Amino acid sequence: MAITGEDVTLYDIFPISNDFAVVEVSSADEPSFVGADTRVRLNFQDGELEVRLPFGSHSRLFLSEVNRAWSDVCKSPKEAPKFEWLHKYRKASKDQGGVKQTLAPLGTTHTKISQHKKTGNSLNAVSRSPVEGNKRVNSGVEPPRVESGPESQGKVKREGWDELKREGRDDLVRQSSHTASNKATMLAMPQFGLRDNLVRCELLKNEDIYTYLENFSFFLGTYNVNGQTPKEGLRPWLGSTSTPPDMYCVGFQELDLSKEAFFFNDTPKETEWMKAVSEGLHPDAKYALVKLVRLVGIMLLFYVRNEHAKHISEMEAETVGTGIMGRMGNKGAVAIRFRFHNSDICVVNSHLAAHIEEYERRNQDYKDICSRLLFRQHDPALAPLAIMKHDVVLWLGDLNYRLSDLDVDNVKDLIAKKDFETLHSYDQLKRQIDEKAVFVGFVEGEIGFLPTYKYDTGSDQWDTSEKCRVPAWCDRILWRGKNVRQLLYQSHMDLKTSDHKPVSSLLEIGIKLVNEESYKKTFEEIVRSLDKMENECIPSLTLSRRELQFKDVKFMQHQAETLTLFNDGQVPCQFEFIQKLDQPTYCKPWLTANPAKGFIAQGGNMDIDLEVFVNRSTATELNAGRQQIEDILVLHLERGKDYFLSVTGNYLPSCFGSSIQTLCQLRDPIQEMPLETIRELTSSGDETRSVIIDKPLDIPKEIWQMVDHLYRNALKQGELFQQPGLRSEFVEIRDCLDTGMPDSLPGSNHSVAEALLLFLDALPEPVVPFSLYQQCLECCSNTSQCKKVVSLLPRCHKNVFNYIAAFLRELLKHSTHNNLDVNILATIFAALLLRSPTKQDLAEKRKTQEFFQHFLVQDLS
Repeated sequence: MAITGEDVTLYDIFPISNDFAVVEVSSADEPSFVGADTRVRLNFQDGELEVRLPFGSHSRLFLSEVNRAWSDVCKSPKEAPKFEWLHKYRKASKDQGGVKQTLAPLGTTHTKISQHKKTGNSLNAVSRSPVEGNKRVNSGVEPPRVESGPESQGKVKREGWDELKREGRDDLVRQSSHTASNKATMLAMPQFGLRDNLVRCELLKNEDIYTYLENFSFFLGTYNVNGQTPKEGLRPWLGSTSTPPDMYCVGFQELDLSKEAFFFNDTPKETEWMKAVSEGLHPDAKYALVKLVRLVGIMLLFYVRNEHAKHISEMEAETVGTGIMGRMGNKGAVAIRFRFHNSDICVVNSHLAAHIEEYERRNQDYKDICSRLLFRQHDPALAPLAIMKHDVVLWLGDLNYRLSDLDVDNVKDLIAKKDFETLHSYDQLKRQIDEKAVFVGFVEGEIGFLPTYKYDTGSDQWDTSEKCRVPAWCDRILWRGKNVRQLLYQSHMDLKTSDHKPVSSLLEIGIKLVNEESYKKTFEEIVRSLDKMENECIPSLTLSRRELQFKDVKFMQHQAETLTLFNDGQVPCQFEFIQKLDQPTYCKPWLTANPAKGFIAQGGNMDIDLEVFVNRSTATELNAGRQQIEDILVLHLERGKDYFLSVTGNYLPSCFGSSIQTLCQLRDPIQEMPLETIRELTSSGDETRSVIIDKPLDIPKEIWQMVDHLYRNALKQGELFQQPGLRSEFVEIRDCLDTGMPDSLPGSNHSVAEALLLFLDALPEPVVPFSLYQQCLECCSNTSQCKKVVSLLPRCHKNVFNYIAAFLRELLKHSTHNNLDVNILATIFAALLLRSPTKQDLAEKRKTQEFFQHFLVQDLS
């Protein structure tokens, strides 16, 4: 697997034209069993190329790309293309004479190529990996890399950083490809598809036969930098181990606290801290930056020693925000996953909810990250990988759990006595783990260092501000998996840039390495066994149930039913939920099957979770009765029959996802209204409605309830519309609005504020209708023109717009207490009140904010 730029050069370029063809090559003296390598000949203008492709999905994807390129050529104009993008590769091109090379463009298996005459224009590029056996050959291409040996004194090569800025970081690691496979004849060869998964599963079951463990050292570091720039070297933290680690996983939180970073995910501090880390790595080894991933102020950097880079593969990165509305990235996680030799590893850097009393919100953030953070697999036919589906999970970050039931003086007294064991018994994270509320199966080493929060910036002095925060171990490192041993767990008091202290953990992890001889023998035995089974048996399944019912489905509330599949046949089987005739997907948009496809060994079983979740995109049709909770699923068995499952249920209408016009016609809560009345109110055109009340409400009563609650209770509430509420409280607020019980809204101010945002987000037609969106953009810089557009809104919509704007102006009058300003409110509410009918670009986003700002600065004292 090519990892850094040093691993790949452009060997040559071959044209894909109308006379291009792919031909399978067979030979009598080579093995013909399924699972063997495939030989194909690429015929092109005035030449040909013979390639041996290793068995597996990598090859299928490669052939899919070639086939797609050829299909595009057949549709393209006859005129010769210019291929201007090739100019930057010219320096790496080879001689045009005949050459015979051993190449490895796919995986670590070498690909044999017989080279013949080559001429013509260029469309198909073959990359050459300069690795022959265990010998690494210098290709002459220098990647952006860190020279951290003694002779360079940790300085970063300037041309490397310049290249990094020009090309981005993706050239540092070969990413997985996610091209959907097509039905081309080449891809239907028996080597691929079901057999690939059968072999993979059997190899996994027999992994102990052909692998052995070897220990590698992983340095994990976490640092909340409180929006600061690097003011001191990081060597005391990152270079604190006696010997250089094999891997570095370095996480930051609060990298940038500016509004620009929060709303536009853009910050110059990324480069500044990346450079500081690169210069602070252990001086006795050279490291390559494999991956950087960032979400607002949460950043994770992954470095490996140069000699290990070639053993890294299947690298993926994902992010998930758990801030307001479950989207904002001021809180959340970034994560990477990769395969090192034969072990799958996941690293998560998270920043969970703040404040001592918000431990339940932190628990919710953790669960959201675990459920929503999914990695695409190299083979697009496979289901995404969850965090816990890895051999080893490493979790670091500012988890924000505090010390409960102790005041600041008691905590400082225990710290002075270095009685960390007693102090740790009051730690919220320890208590939540003991209650199995979070981090089930994770391990944390013994804490023998001072709490890492909160200090006066630039010192080792505990917080002396007016708030006088209670010291706490906010910054933590945990792990999950076998063959992991912690060598060090410590804080680093020498660094004083932030109000947190950085923490590090040095782990020794047993990594699975492959014995090639044993692997080959195991592989061949599996293939022979599968051949025999497939010739003799037809796959079959027993289903635990054929009907699934979901009762009283509600807006944004998960419901799940479990279906168990049992393989009662004599051969492993592969299943998949398939789409019905004339349907774009296998199920309705409110329904998912997890997993939707899979593989079951002979005699094995698998649980399928069928989940119903109604969100803003599906609520409107269900509220109106135009859709019901009804579907038929088709479960297809490869080489077997199809099974049919019935899904039924009932949906309880909600004000969330209902239109402003409809809600203004309802004086009673929506769930007290007959379904026929709701259906008639949501039908198209006022002239068809026979149930319109004489005097509709000026604004929906639900909006009035939420805004009135906030007006009476939250004008001075800090972080309003920025800090998320609790999901359990949102459920109570939604039920209160939909049923009218209880009389007053339950929940915290933050939960009511988030419910208001979710309500506006779920409106099928936004407060400013789609038809006026473009007009808003065009007049965004002119106050009088903006007011004129608002005057054109339908009466109910205009009332809602003015009502919300007036409330927000009241909030701004108390900005000294709630820390809100015009920019924050305009950014949050413009995205909801002026939604684009199509995908919104950054320029449009700024114009909608400018438009709404005109209505926030009126009447300000």
